Amino acid sequence: MESKDLALEICRILNSKKAKDITMINVNYLTIIADYFVIASASSNTAVKALAQELEKKLEEKHNRSPLRSEGLPEGRWVAMDYGEVIAHIFYEDTRKFYQLERLWTDGENVTIFQE
Repeated sequence: MESKDLALEICRILNSKKAKDITMINVNYLTIIADYFVIASASSNTAVKALAQELEKKLEEKHNRSPLRSEGLPEGRWVAMDYGEVIAHIFYEDTRKFYQLERLWTDGENVTIFQE
């Protein structure tokens, strides 16, 4: 699976579980850590955890993909899930506003707002 296809699949899974403000950022020419970041929000810590768990479950079931590592699940404010070429960031809404991750990685042409 190509990195863009994986990023889009992550967007679809998060969207199916009502994640908010799903954004896909192409960072492959900005960093070596990943090709894409997928960033999404949820309205509660419980929803952040549920989205992360659903993403892990669906990618394992459909594509036999597990995250190489993940951080933040117990707290549920910001979960980062590293799938190698794609890193999914699932934020509690206020935490996303505070860190403004998009601002750090956006150059004006590398952002796709996911809408399906």
